[in-house]
Amino acid sequence: MRAAFADVESAAPAGAEAIGPGKARPGETGRGAAGSVAGPGEFARARRNEVVLVAFTAMTNLADGVLKIVLPLLAVGLGGSPGQVALVGLTLTLPWLLVSLPVGVLADRADRRRLVIVADLVRLAAVAGLLVAVAADACSLPVLYAVGLAVGFTEVVANTASGALVPAAVPAERRARTNAWIAGAETLANEFCGPAVGGLLVGLGAAVALGSAAVAFAVGAVLVAMLVGRFRPAPASPGRTREAGRDGEGGDAASGVGGVIAEIREGLVFVWRHRLLRTLTLTIAVLAASWSAWLALLPSYAASVLEADAAEYGFLISGIGLGGLAGAGLVSVINRLLGVRWALFADLVGTFLMMGVPAVFPAAWAVAAAAFAGGMGGTLWTVNARTIAQALVPDRLLGRYGAAARLLGWGTLPLGAALGGLLAEIFGLRAAFALFAVTVAMLPIPFLRTVTTAELARSSGS
Repeated sequence: MRAAFADVESAAPAGAEAIGPGKARPGETGRGAAGSVAGPGEFARARRNEVVLVAFTAMTNLADGVLKIVLPLLAVGLGGSPGQVALVGLTLTLPWLLVSLPVGVLADRADRRRLVIVADLVRLAAVAGLLVAVAADACSLPVLYAVGLAVGFTEVVANTASGALVPAAVPAERRARTNAWIAGAETLANEFCGPAVGGLLVGLGAAVALGSAAVAFAVGAVLVAMLVGRFRPAPASPGRTREAGRDGEGGDAASGVGGVIAEIREGLVFVWRHRLLRTLTLTIAVLAASWSAWLALLPSYAASVLEADAAEYGFLISGIGLGGLAGAGLVSVINRLLGVRWALFADLVGTFLMMGVPAVFPAAWAVAAAAFAGGMGGTLWTVNARTIAQALVPDRLLGRYGAAARLLGWGTLPLGAALGGLLAEIFGLRAAFALFAVTVAMLPIPFLRTVTTAELARSSGS
């Protein structure tokens, strides 16, 4: 799945106006580089942290990509129906809906490096347990669901905490490049190499694939332990504590449940009251649900309709990653030729093709081409949506806006997987794809009515 549908915490693309660490809007106080390792004699430390973060991202996303292939194929091998296979995808994504906001609070209170290490070790234990079950011929659908939930929950913890590691690990002047490398590693490993390698490894045996994922998680934990610096969040200033307390349920609410709820509510209210951001967020919620349904339905579709083997299935999925890499390389050119509005619109077209082609043209090459179009459109959306949000969201709300956007965007992932499985059970696989294609086809009207050239120009201040 795309690294982030509406994430605003990563750097803007080269040449775009980025408002973030170390850069404040007129009338605001910038965050500066608190926690940064910048300073005399700290260049080597920064370079080491950059390499560690990118390597960690590549290893863990490679493992995620492999598991994205292995778990559904194990369910197919156990004789699971399309709905039961889709439920595996639901277990992997449901935690984003259930715990993303509380985990965000946890990442702002605990040592973030330690959180990532613990999350990777739990993922290692879950995959190792499944490996033992497969070797003992004791694997079952309930076991797969339990492992999927464990991996999904710890993925939320690891992704949230690792994203927050960057400001403390890398100085402000190097963060744009570091975030670009991290995003590239996510796309290459999770959506291109991971599925392709996963398909090949499953061909050698499920135990080989699961063992490789377990090793990758172990290496990831070791890599994060090599980071140099202090990764416990700095305590809030007394002024900000009192302000949060006024928004909550008393003077001490900032550190209690009332203050947490008040700050989460402020982020949600900001998204909902801003017409452009609300439209982008609701649009990506539908697109994300469609992507999740596609991923949940494709294992059964590839096996029963395309009659593809595990390696061929992996290459079908990897079409998304290949398209994402193409989008990352061409985003500047496409923005210049078509404009931001139509670059965003490309994601609607790509997702429609992803859902529509399997419904009407069941050929492996056509499904792979549609996945390429979807991956390319997804990257164009992600890059431009980040830039728009960075220009519109006040600095003090960036974190809470990011949490709210992830909840509304990524929160639809389990809903899409569940609905896709239900529709497949009732109407069949091709009909399920067709119904999602019809839903996506209804998005252009509200999108084009709100996301206008004039509105985008106002968002960039031009």
